[in-house]
Amino acid sequence: MRSGSEGTPERGNTVLGPVAAPLVQAHTIQGGVHHHTTARRPVDLPYRAGVVPPRAGAFQRRAAAPEPIGAGGPEPVVRVLTGLGGVGKTQLAVDHAERLWDAGAVDLLVWVTAGSRDAVVSDYARVAADLTGVEDPDSELGARRLLEWLARTRARWLVVLDDVRRPGDLDGLWPPAAPTGRVLVTTRRQDAAMRGHRRQVVEVGVFAPREAGTYLRVALADQPHLLDGADGLAAELGYLPLALAQAAAYLLDRGLPCSAYRSRLADRRRLAALLPDGGALPDGHRATVTATWALSVEQANDLAPRGLAEPLLEAASVLDANGIPADVLASTAVVRWLSLVTGRDVTAEDARDALGCLRRLSLVTLDPGAPHRAVRVHALVQRATRDNTPEDRLGAVARVVAEALVEVWPVVERDGLLSQVLRANTEALDRAAGEHLWRDDAHRVLFRAGRSLGNGGLAVQARDWYRRLRDAATSHLGPDHRAVLNAGHNHALWRSEAGDPVGAMAEFEALRVDQERVLGADHPDTLVTRHNLAALQAESGHPHQALREFEALLADQTRLLGPDHPDTLGTHGDLASWYGEVGDPVGAVTGLEAVLRDKTRVLGADHLDTLATRSGLARWRREAGDVEGAVADLEAVLAGRLRVLGPDHPATLATRGTLARWHRPRETAADAVVELETVLADHLRALGPEHSYTLTARHNLATWRGKSGDVAGAVDELAAVLADDIRVLGADHPDTLLTRANLAHWRGEAGDAAAAVADLEGVLADRLRVLGSNHPDVLVTRSNLALWRSRT
Repeated sequence: MRSGSEGTPERGNTVLGPVAAPLVQAHTIQGGVHHHTTARRPVDLPYRAGVVPPRAGAFQRRAAAPEPIGAGGPEPVVRVLTGLGGVGKTQLAVDHAERLWDAGAVDLLVWVTAGSRDAVVSDYARVAADLTGVEDPDSELGARRLLEWLARTRARWLVVLDDVRRPGDLDGLWPPAAPTGRVLVTTRRQDAAMRGHRRQVVEVGVFAPREAGTYLRVALADQPHLLDGADGLAAELGYLPLALAQAAAYLLDRGLPCSAYRSRLADRRRLAALLPDGGALPDGHRATVTATWALSVEQANDLAPRGLAEPLLEAASVLDANGIPADVLASTAVVRWLSLVTGRDVTAEDARDALGCLRRLSLVTLDPGAPHRAVRVHALVQRATRDNTPEDRLGAVARVVAEALVEVWPVVERDGLLSQVLRANTEALDRAAGEHLWRDDAHRVLFRAGRSLGNGGLAVQARDWYRRLRDAATSHLGPDHRAVLNAGHNHALWRSEAGDPVGAMAEFEALRVDQERVLGADHPDTLVTRHNLAALQAESGHPHQALREFEALLADQTRLLGPDHPDTLGTHGDLASWYGEVGDPVGAVTGLEAVLRDKTRVLGADHLDTLATRSGLARWRREAGDVEGAVADLEAVLAGRLRVLGPDHPATLATRGTLARWHRPRETAADAVVELETVLADHLRALGPEHSYTLTARHNLATWRGKSGDVAGAVDELAAVLADDIRVLGADHPDTLLTRANLAHWRGEAGDAAAAVADLEGVLADRLRVLGSNHPDVLVTRSNLALWRSRT
């Protein structure tokens, strides 16, 4: 007999609604079923869950590292350790966790390798099963059970989420803010999502130099002979903990000293070839340092705006690791290249956003408060990036970056720090990919950097830069290329400014022969060389011969270039000045007034060449007896240089120093001393103590101390300046010889005429050797020596 009609469920063993129980026996269930199985009894506390990596064999506690987070108190519940892959975030987390565990400060330690959301969920579910004895078939439910347990327990707990790769992986999985719990996260990500209430984000950097040296000494302790060059190797590797660990393993495996490893690095071998094989990685490392970064680059490149992070890192990889202006990486040159490689329109805003993507993966650091050095990249990240960039693409990157540097380089350099940073980036580009800057010609950024050095008053550095540039140009382009001739011209020019006029004149004479052969006698470059030769002839004691050359050159330039060409006007002005040098200051004033009118008309009143002419006019007005007119002209020059160059430019500071020395008749030497002290303070602040203009400012202040009556002060200060002149400029530099001559004078004024004679005899011998017998400084020295001999 049937128990019911068709379509009607049996009345026995029927469940309506959701069920949650260890075991249910039912024929028919209407509603959801959550089936839990008790696998085992809950674990006892204290308890460790997950595999905590071992401490590194040569682990270093770091002075800049945060202290372990405790349980309770006002400190944050969550601490996020972020930074470049390889800085040692996991090792710091291991140390924190083990110290708390060893101190008995936690009852539950949970270590989760958080490379993906699935990994976090499954680990959470496993720990929940350990703590509750209940295993959920659905891992999400198990993960939720753990979070609920952590929220209500009175046990002290620490959860470590190691190597979080995507902030979104932790949505809904952040451990609760419980009074007895703490969370430690390690990640390369710096997204805003990693921040929040009672979360402290700590940016982990590289080892301090001392810590890095200690690390290598401990790691190589069993083979101390390998430590040769250890400090240098630590610096080469940028003090990066992971790189140091893997380099140490490489050294131990091969019995190779640190100095040999440095040589291999210098040979431009691929960084990956200088790391252990995958099976020989130390300290439980999961990947080489280069592989670690490759994953970060891939993740950054997937962030919006997609596809820009990787090429932008390639551009940054050939620039200065210590600081890149953000404007360079968002320049028109770079943006056009990004559009080309991505096949879509890219804006400067997109490029800046892509820098943010790199920052979010800790591949770069961004400092908006230091715009000239806003972008920093670890040098090993740069090297690994270049290693992974095909050579033809690296060449394209180098040329694009070179154009970007030229683009952002100001025509008039008012900001000394920006100029310094742009030069440093040009040097870095030349070191990283310089061979790509010589396609058919020298890239203009190479000459721009040299001009910046010279305009900044760094004559010795400019000379050395152009010497290297000339040699490179000869190697890449051949000896007769115009770039070689131009580099040689600039080398001779700054060789003279650096204190070797005799050598510079010989170089200019040889250059003129080559220019006439290669370019022709009427080429503008050849005419400029003739101009510089005439100026050196005049300065070396042959003013009448120089005047004849200037007159002939002026005629040729007027014929070939026209009377209003800047080169023609420059020769006209120098010709007028040298009339003053041969004894006609009034003629010099008349000639320079005419040149000043023409330059003002052609170039404008504030053009630097116009201001230089007005400065020369001021000098000859003063020589002609018009002190008030001279001061008025120089004050106008100062006002113009302040407008155009700014207050901290070397030329502006030099003009202020000259004005202080040209005190009006109603002013005293003491007034000049007060002003020169202020000028010196500004030199020290803006240019630093070793800039040649700063040394000159110190020299002038000491001289005017003597004129104001403080003879002993003048002697002491000039002796100090002399020591620095010799160290910075060299013993034979004309400025050093001038300091020696003035020191001799003030020693004589202090009552020691014999010392003055002995000093001047030495100065005369050296000036004869360095400058030649006809140089005006030699003639002045002879006269002063005769004077002091007469007083002994």
